[in-house]
Amino acid sequence: MKVVVSDFGVTKEGKSVHEYILKNESGMRVSLLDFGAIIKNMEVKDKSGKPVDVVLGYGNLAGYSENAAALGSFIGRNANRIGGAKVTIDGVVYELEKNNGKNNLHSGSDRSHYKLFEAEIVEEEFSSTVTFSRTFPDMEQGFPGNLEMNISYTLTEENEFIIEYRGISDKDTVINPTNHSYFNLNGEGDILNHSLCVDADCFTAISEDLIPTGEILEVDGTPMDFRTAKEVGRDIGEDYLYLKLAGGYDHNYVLNNGAGDVKKIAAITGDKSGITMEIMTDLPGMQVYTANFLTDTKGKEGAVYKKHSGICFETQYFPNACNEKNFKTSIIAAGEEYVSSTVFRFR
Repeated sequence: MKVVVSDFGVTKEGKSVHEYILKNESGMRVSLLDFGAIIKNMEVKDKSGKPVDVVLGYGNLAGYSENAAALGSFIGRNANRIGGAKVTIDGVVYELEKNNGKNNLHSGSDRSHYKLFEAEIVEEEFSSTVTFSRTFPDMEQGFPGNLEMNISYTLTEENEFIIEYRGISDKDTVINPTNHSYFNLNGEGDILNHSLCVDADCFTAISEDLIPTGEILEVDGTPMDFRTAKEVGRDIGEDYLYLKLAGGYDHNYVLNNGAGDVKKIAAITGDKSGITMEIMTDLPGMQVYTANFLTDTKGKEGAVYKKHSGICFETQYFPNACNEKNFKTSIIAAGEEYVSSTVFRFR
């Protein structure tokens, strides 16, 4: 499968940005940027054979340069929230930027999706891969260690889009990346009538500032239960504490995916397009976020994105896992390679 490369503008610092287009025989098409390792477009054919762009984004580099909502973005070093905007590693307290109230969100305002990455292309008969790599310098974003990070995106002939993360640091540090694409399988409108199933018996309870309390709660009998497929919007307005705190779904699900195996843990179907996306991962958690804070964002093709225009599936270690003793830690030892995989498969 061939990868087509084209120019996509110049950064404020005068650096050239490139777009990488992957396409398979069934007509699935994905475009990527070396600016932020961003997923710009993801086109899949609907039930009538019409291509639908199922991710939100911008039509030009200027939009991605001001991308506060992190549309299509790789998030690193750490995804999600860190309570109190600090972490203790090897007895040293590292103070992070407080960019979400008193907490740190997505590693602060100096985010990975504003950085330029090196790109390497591998073209094979039944797949194509673009790997974006960057060294995050010691103390960038407030975290210790020179972190070498690789993000590989692969498109297969089976309509699988595979993300593999690899990271290694020369100091003990936090490594907890994710992808922050907003999906809309209809291509437009809201996602409230999408049908969603999540294989998770539990979720992590949160405080008023959306930081996990350390308590793990069962979804049974609550609006958080997606074990049987239901519309995303069916229970989103329920008078339920955790929905009210987040203004919708913005919660980490404790996945039933065993001990580190890549397993199907969710599926979502567009009610109009008939497109189904299956999600597989080897990570223990997944933040389901219904774009509760997205407001009047001007996107590609003249679209204006509003609340619930998309839904994110952020596979990850649990939020605040670097501080919460009840969770599997996101602090990775010096010299130890972090590796994880997430797959989005379309049918």
